[in-house]
Amino acid sequence: MRGLAHSPPFEAESDLVKHTKLAVAASDQNADMLYATGFRAPDPFIFLEKQGRRILLMNDLEIDRARQTASVDEVISYSDIEKKVQGKRKRKPLYARVLAEFLRNQKAKKTAVSSDFPMGLARALKNEGIRLRPVKGPFHPEREIKSSKEIQALIHATKIAESGMARAFEVLTTSKIRKDRKLFWGKKILTSEILRVEIESAILRAGGEARMDSIVAGGEQACDPHARGTGPLLANELIILDIFPRDAKTGYFGDITRTVIR
Repeated sequence: MRGLAHSPPFEAESDLVKHTKLAVAASDQNADMLYATGFRAPDPFIFLEKQGRRILLMNDLEIDRARQTASVDEVISYSDIEKKVQGKRKRKPLYARVLAEFLRNQKAKKTAVSSDFPMGLARALKNEGIRLRPVKGPFHPEREIKSSKEIQALIHATKIAESGMARAFEVLTTSKIRKDRKLFWGKKILTSEILRVEIESAILRAGGEARMDSIVAGGEQACDPHARGTGPLLANELIILDIFPRDAKTGYFGDITRTVIR
C-alpha cells in the first residue's frame, strides 16, 4: 500500500482525526460503516467524513431511504455526479472516476481509509490523483466505548438471543427419549435441523434476523468447532447450542453459547 499514498503505509490511530475519512463498504457486513452512518444496506456505498461533516454518496435505489434514516449531514446522488463525469459520452464512466470526482468536489483528494480498503479501487483512485493513507487499527476507535444507546441495543440483541435459547430448552425438555436414545418431539425424531428451525423462528418473533448458520451440534459433532450439526439428536450426549442473532432494527448482535444434555 506504500505506493498508493506516497507516504508511510500506516498512520497511528491518534493521528486519524487529522485526515478526511473515506469508506466504501456494505454496512450490513461492515461494523465501521454501520457505526458511522446508522444506515443498513446490503450493497457497498460511499461514506466521507471531513472536518466532522459526514456525507454519503448513494445510488438511486437507496438514496431516499438514506436521506430519511441515515445519521449523516448530507446524502448526495451518485447518478448526478455520474452524469456530470459522463458528459456527452455514450459510455458510462468507471466507478472510480465518479468517486474521484466526488472527492475532488469535496476537496478531499487526500483521505484516510481503513487497512482493508479494496486494493483494486485504491489503485484506480491513485490513477485519478486521489491519495489514500491506510490506518492501522480501528477506523473508528471511539467504537470501543459504548454509548448508553449502544448498550441498550446490545441488551436488546441479547434478549433476542435469549428467546432463541429458551425455545431450544423448551423443545429439548419436552422431547421424549426412545430406546435407541433418539429424541422424539411431537411425532418426529428431533434433529439438529428441526431444533435450529425452532430457534430461528423464536428469534424472528422476537425481532431478530434468522441466521441459519446457528449451531445445534450433538455428540461427536459437538467436538468439531463451528460444525452446524446435522441429523438426530441423542439422549445422554453433549449438545452445543451457539446462537448469534442480529437485531433487525439496530443491526447489533447477541451471542449465547450453551452446552446441554437431555
